[in-house]
Amino acid sequence: MLFTYLHLAAEERLTQELLTRKVSAVAYETVTMPNGTLPLLTPMSEVAGRLSIQAGAHCLEARNGGKGILLSGASGVPPAKVVIIGAGIVGINACHAAVGMQAQVSIIDINPSRLAYVRDIMKGSVTTIMSNRANIEQEVLGADLLIGAVLIPGARTPKIVTRDMVKSMEPGSAIVDTSVDQGGLCETTHPTTHDDPTYIAHKVVHYCVANMPGAVPRTSTYALTNSTLSYALELADQGPETAMARNRALMRGLNIYQRKIALKAVGEAFGMDYEEPRF
Repeated sequence: MLFTYLHLAAEERLTQELLTRKVSAVAYETVTMPNGTLPLLTPMSEVAGRLSIQAGAHCLEARNGGKGILLSGASGVPPAKVVIIGAGIVGINACHAAVGMQAQVSIIDINPSRLAYVRDIMKGSVTTIMSNRANIEQEVLGADLLIGAVLIPGARTPKIVTRDMVKSMEPGSAIVDTSVDQGGLCETTHPTTHDDPTYIAHKVVHYCVANMPGAVPRTSTYALTNSTLSYALELADQGPETAMARNRALMRGLNIYQRKIALKAVGEAFGMDYEEPRF
């Protein structure tokens, strides 16, 4: 049994290997509570959201190919415009960090209730915008820093930001695509590493590290272990079938079982059959 982050919808080769080797695979990112929350993804999403603003600020420095601007601006100089696409855990934590650095912040989402929540907790310091193509195009055009923070649990991230939108950004702008481990929301993004985290496409600096929390391993390890240990003990002590029969959140985390895909989103990503097991 493999119990870890998997992001299989963006990893066909890994999916095939797990099937071939008869591995039962439970993904942290699809363990889901009855209310829809993702308890094992949340701590890393918090870290990634806050790191995205740090990384973006670094990308905007002139020595890294950026515009050479400070997120907060200065006396007599306006702050940078930060646009966040997605108002989930990553997006909200990016909001907190960006507002804390006194940037001008906009956040886009498809859920009006979520936008209302963000507006309330940020006490009106963030501009909330409904997601549609026209609004996205307008916001991307004016962004100094664009944060990609869209998540569809278990599924590949849709390409919301097109190549033409990226071309419309001012030279030296920056994109931090935190959803790159699920395929990324920009047509111009591809995974990078901590050793070589950025590249420039269409004169825009891209930061697309697939494991952003790895940059702060001490904080990330404690945050993750606090959430995962109890589930790991259930699997080890009870065995997978009993543990999943008793804990439906774990059951929702099962991606592969008995050489079959067990999660609909993964099967649909590759046009393969899937079968949800019953314990």
